[in-house]
Amino acid sequence: MPLIIIPDDYQSATKQIQALYQNSDFEVISLGAIDRDPKADELLSKADALILIRERTLINEEFLSKTPNLKLISQTGKVAYNIDLELCKQRGIAVVEGTGSPVAAAELTWLLIQSSIRKFVVLVEAMKQGHWQTELGDTVAGKTLGILGYGKIGQMVAGYARAFGMKVQVWGSERSREQARQDGLIVPHSREDFFKTSDVITLHQRLVKETTGNVTFVDLTHMKNSAVLVNTARSALIEAGALEKALDVGTPGFAALDVFDVEPIWDASHTLLGRDNVLCSPHIGYVTKSCYDIYFDSAFKNVEKYFSGDESHVVNK
Repeated sequence: MPLIIIPDDYQSATKQIQALYQNSDFEVISLGAIDRDPKADELLSKADALILIRERTLINEEFLSKTPNLKLISQTGKVAYNIDLELCKQRGIAVVEGTGSPVAAAELTWLLIQSSIRKFVVLVEAMKQGHWQTELGDTVAGKTLGILGYGKIGQMVAGYARAFGMKVQVWGSERSREQARQDGLIVPHSREDFFKTSDVITLHQRLVKETTGNVTFVDLTHMKNSAVLVNTARSALIEAGALEKALDVGTPGFAALDVFDVEPIWDASHTLLGRDNVLCSPHIGYVTKSCYDIYFDSAFKNVEKYFSGDESHVVNK
């Protein structure tokens, strides 16, 4: 019976996903953070397959040294930077990828935008300390939302923004800008104008070689001191150290972040958590029950398909 391990399931959430446990031909076990779970090394050494939760688990030489029996890695959603595909191929480990949904990430982005502009969290926390109406937030209507990267999530966020009366402008690849024009959105004359004229900028690019670090300190210094930067995509889209430096000089004036350079963050004294001009959430953009149902149904079907002898979906042949 093939043993399937799901590493880095911080909430033990996959134990509630019915699609993972309906086929008695497979044994499925979820682990917590693999650097903290005492069962991790023993179970990984016996694993025939892994189902990965997005990019949480880094599949490199060090990790694969712990998985001598591994035959398959099933990625929830699309394969990304966390898996060394060539190394897996050399080790004879097949990699397959699944499908996902943009809804959860888009909804969290919108939540962070409204919470930041309205100063919602600050007001709620102040009330817990016995204070009343300590801040004056604002509405989003009439403000300009800048979307960097106009794929499925960016397009969905644009729809929310227009419904709430925001002006929406887009920057990114030529494809993104052309699609934005077709959708009746604003495309500024330059990247600098995009950063200068947006009241909120939200990042929705895929993390690839070309986009890594492409939001620079110079870009950020073009933002208004009243502007908000939202990142529910990937931390590495921003040049290393640039956001902290820009926040120190007040452009942007505020950031709402769901992604970080090193995850998970266990240290409550982390520098970003202590800033009054930053709102942090623990990378929950895709972490919802409905999203997990979609991700893991697809990922487990890919496992069944592979062990039935069908390798047509393997991406690293």
